[in-house]
Amino acid sequence: MAVPDPDSPLGRMRDAFPRSGRVTWIGLRTARREHVRVVDEVEAVAGEGLRGDHWTPRPGGPGTRQVTLLQAEHLPVIAALTGHREVDPAVLRRNLVVEGINLTALRGRHLRVGGALLALAGPCDPCSRMEEALGEGAWNALRGHGGWNAQVVEGGAVRLGDTASAVVDL
Repeated sequence: MAVPDPDSPLGRMRDAFPRSGRVTWIGLRTARREHVRVVDEVEAVAGEGLRGDHWTPRPGGPGTRQVTLLQAEHLPVIAALTGHREVDPAVLRRNLVVEGINLTALRGRHLRVGGALLALAGPCDPCSRMEEALGEGAWNALRGHGGWNAQVVEGGAVRLGDTASAVVDL
């Protein structure tokens, strides 16, 4: 996708966000297929991911999937599509839940989350475990709502309630 000239009308709209968001949930996957540990704070490590998450601290990290993010506003949609009253973010096995800013609009861009700078790489597709956790058809229900993969560009602390804001110019 071609990036519009930042001085064009489309470029200015692409850089305008009505408000910042905030972190509402943090989870760490301590090991493959283990329960997610919910925490109030985590350290993001540049080029690696989140300290304590099973994907890290491998040098060079796991490519674009160093941190996974989920749009809080998608949780009721996921619940409705899977026939549940609500869905606990831990079931979805993402690291950060963010509300109030459109993560889709940040694809290929940067997001400042607390003290860390993340680069949103692309969608985090649902895994087959969603069928186990949420029932038959959950994999399809989560498509388009499974969250985003990101890389840690600058490390720092991320806490519940921290601001999540688009970074237009680096």
